[in-house]
Amino acid sequence: MTDLIALEADLTAQIAAAADPAALEAVRVAALGKTGAVSTLLKSLGGMNTEDRQVQGPAINGLRDRVAATIASAKAALETAKLDARLAAEAVDLSLPAPPRRKGSVHPTMQAMDEIISIFAEMGFAVAEGPDIEDDFHNFTALNFPPKHPAREMHDTFFFNPKTDGERMLLRTHTSPVQVRTMLSQKPPIRIVAPGRTYRCDSDATHTPMFHQIEGLVIDRGIHMGHLKWTLNSFIGRYFETSAVTTRFRPHHFPFTEPSAEMDVGCDRSGGELKIGQGADWLEILGCGMVHPNVLRACGIDPDEYQGFAFGMGVDRLAMLKYGMSDLREMFAGDTRWLAHYGFSAFAAPNPASGLS
Repeated sequence: MTDLIALEADLTAQIAAAADPAALEAVRVAALGKTGAVSTLLKSLGGMNTEDRQVQGPAINGLRDRVAATIASAKAALETAKLDARLAAEAVDLSLPAPPRRKGSVHPTMQAMDEIISIFAEMGFAVAEGPDIEDDFHNFTALNFPPKHPAREMHDTFFFNPKTDGERMLLRTHTSPVQVRTMLSQKPPIRIVAPGRTYRCDSDATHTPMFHQIEGLVIDRGIHMGHLKWTLNSFIGRYFETSAVTTRFRPHHFPFTEPSAEMDVGCDRSGGELKIGQGADWLEILGCGMVHPNVLRACGIDPDEYQGFAFGMGVDRLAMLKYGMSDLREMFAGDTRWLAHYGFSAFAAPNPASGLS
């Protein structure tokens, strides 16, 4: 019994002296492991007579339980001390200035794109998309561009190097190829808008080599210019969020529409500001027209049975007009200060219920 008291005192001292979990684990193995001191005593019970086993058994088992409890208590104390030390080391000094918060926002172009799509979705238009890299047929030929049209020249269009068969792929100059792909893959009636990036060799305050367009297409029986005018007038009023918008249509020429028109919106340029829906000035805002019969034929649609209208507008330009931006190039400069000023919350998605902007 004296030996058990001495062993317990020795193990208790070793446990108290353990400075970290690794040292404490070493003490546990030396005491309670398979070949540990206490485990060896437990194994010796099998060789004792009945009287000695009745005395030594409870004493050795009690020693084992007390040593295990002491080790568990010491382990918990070491873990608590380690956590306290970590918390102290990682404490935040509230007297220091706070680091700048990184706050993202929706780019005005994407905001305008979502607003436009939301408006046309209310009118029953579906969204259609297509590749940025197009071939000559979808970008020019199917849209009734003559072989020598200026838009096919290198100074207007980004062409890739010719393929082995001589064909040149290109970066689409408009989203009209999406209209062609839709007419080739779907039967009328068709009512779509085609948003996306487009590319042209141009750069100044109101033009960039890459910009965003959204085009619309309606194909059905009995479609006429009155439908086109109502659709665009309704859109302009909803987009600029005013019922005072006035518009006019001027004759124009596009290879893929006949008749063709440009749409102007009434505005006021006095005082260095552009105000839509008031004043006596006019601002060209989009192109439109009735789909050319040659385009319908190229897409396998009978122009004697079906007619339609199409329109296209620059999303970046519409964003500039609505939110008072003077230089288109700033929209692609990547200046976070500019975005912090003009950006929109990602949680305020345009919708008919809560409004557009």
